[in-house]
Amino acid sequence: MTTCVVVKKNNQIAIASDSLMTFGDTRLSHAYEVNNKIFQVGESFITMAGTAAHFPVMRKLMLAMGDDCKLDNREDIFETFSRIHTILKDQYFLNTKEDEDDPYESSQITALIANPSGIFGIYSYREVFSFERFWGIGSGRNFALGGMYAVYDQDLSAHEIAEIGVQAGVEFDKSSAAPVRIHSFSMVD
Repeated sequence: MTTCVVVKKNNQIAIASDSLMTFGDTRLSHAYEVNNKIFQVGESFITMAGTAAHFPVMRKLMLAMGDDCKLDNREDIFETFSRIHTILKDQYFLNTKEDEDDPYESSQITALIANPSGIFGIYSYREVFSFERFWGIGSGRNFALGGMYAVYDQDLSAHEIAEIGVQAGVEFDKSSAAPVRIHSFSMVD
């Protein structure tokens, strides 16, 4: 799948991902396609884990939303992704079924958002989390979380910590590969 992370430290924010795409057992590395799992919408950077089909759909959809794509806090992200869910169903024929006992329809999306307001995670039932230090998603998540936890209190920037997290995923997760893509910037006061 992937290794994607967000980090917040000393008024700095970073979002990073590996660059491997997989199709079942087939790997499509950077040598064959310039895979970029991070895209920008306004001041926000978004990365996702899961099916590669989400990337072109979500990029197009979120950019087309214009000012209605609000991603600066948990409530706005929830509202935006609730609207996105309806559009995904109506215009892109999203398969909302995961498990029979699901409490809500699934958007089939796991994403991280980084912007000057903070770092956030969004999950398939539109659950939104606001993180204070760091977080990761994808199949390399546990390796990334361990790597970032081990170095977070050292004298390192958010950018450096994010790179360490994704590098840990690349090193140990069979579905992650270099190069690492990173965007970093300052928080708003």
